Amino acid sequence: MIRVELLKLVRRPRSWVSIALLCGLPVLVAVFVAVTHLVPPPGQGPTLLSAVLSNGSLYPAAALAIVLPIFLPVAVAVVAGDAIAGEAGSGMLRYLLARPVGRTRLLIAKLIALVAYTLAAVVAVAVTAYITGRLLFGSQPVAVTNSGGGATPTIIAAHVAATSLSGTALTPADILVRTAGAIAFIGVSMLGVGAIALFLSTLTDSSLGAALGALAALITSEVLVTLNAAAAVSPYLPTRYWLAWVDFFRQPILWRNIDRGFAVQGVYVVVLLAAAWANFATKDITS
Repeated sequence: MIRVELLKLVRRPRSWVSIALLCGLPVLVAVFVAVTHLVPPPGQGPTLLSAVLSNGSLYPAAALAIVLPIFLPVAVAVVAGDAIAGEAGSGMLRYLLARPVGRTRLLIAKLIALVAYTLAAVVAVAVTAYITGRLLFGSQPVAVTNSGGGATPTIIAAHVAATSLSGTALTPADILVRTAGAIAFIGVSMLGVGAIALFLSTLTDSSLGAALGALAALITSEVLVTLNAAAAVSPYLPTRYWLAWVDFFRQPILWRNIDRGFAVQGVYVVVLLAAAWANFATKDITS
C-alpha cells in the first residue's frame, strides 16, 4: 500500500508542478537580484537575502525564507488535504477499503506519502537555490576582521565563506551543516501543517475544504502570535517558532527557540495524527 501511494504521488503532475513552482520563485528572485544588485538592507526582507551577493552558498537559506511564509504551507496543505478527502470526493474510498486494506494501513500509507512530498519539496528548494546561488553569485571568500586581543586588527579570509548573523566567520562546512539543520527544522514545521490538513481530511469529503481549513488555522495562529493579548497562548501556537531556524545561522547557535519549535511541532503532529486515526478508524464511509 505504501508503494502504491508513493507511485501515485510521483505520477501526479500536480506534485511536480507544485515543486517546480516552489523552486521557480527563488530562482526568479535570484535573477532579479543578480541583474540589479539590489537587496533589502540587513534586517529587512527575507532572512539572509542581503548577504547572498557576497556568497551564493547562503542562498538556500534565503530561498527557504522566501517560500516559507505562504507558498510552502499552501503546497503541503493541498497535498495533505487531498489524502483522504480526495479519495472520498472521487468515490474511491469505499472501493479502497473494500479490498483487504485496513484503515490504519491506508492512513499510514497516506502519511508516508505526505512526509515524502514535504521532504522532497524542502530539499528541492534548497538544492535548486544552492545551484542558482553558486551560478549567479559565486562563492568568494569573505574577509573577516578579528582583533585577536591585539592592538592591530587582522583580516582573515582563508576558508571563510560568509559571516553569521552574529558577525562571526562561517566556513563552507559550517554553512552546509547549518543549512541542513534549517532544512530539518522547516521540514518538521511543514509536517505540522500536514498533520492539521490530514486530520481535517478525515472529517470532510472536500479536499479543498480540508486544505483551506488548515490554512485558516495557520492564518489564525499568525494573527494571534502578533497580539499582546494572546501572549499566554502564543508559545503553543503552530506558527510561533517557524522562524526559529534563523538561529542556526548565529554564532553560537541559539538552541532555545529551535528546541521549542521542534517540541511544539512534535506535539501537534502526534496529537493530530492520533485524532485523525481515531476519527478515520470509526468513521462511517459512505463515499
